[in-house]
Amino acid sequence: MTPEEEDIYRRKQKSRALAMAIGLGVLVVLFYLITIAKIGVAG
Repeated sequence: MTPEEEDIYRRKQKSRALAMAIGLGVLVVLFYLITIAKIGVAG
């Protein structure tokens, strides 16, 4: 791989990792909100 190709590959990998991190964060917040809602209804 040429240095230019490596740079492109790393940039794609970084953006994919960022997308995964954001997705995971959204999932955590969603589970948190669902849990709070369930406790609120049950309590």
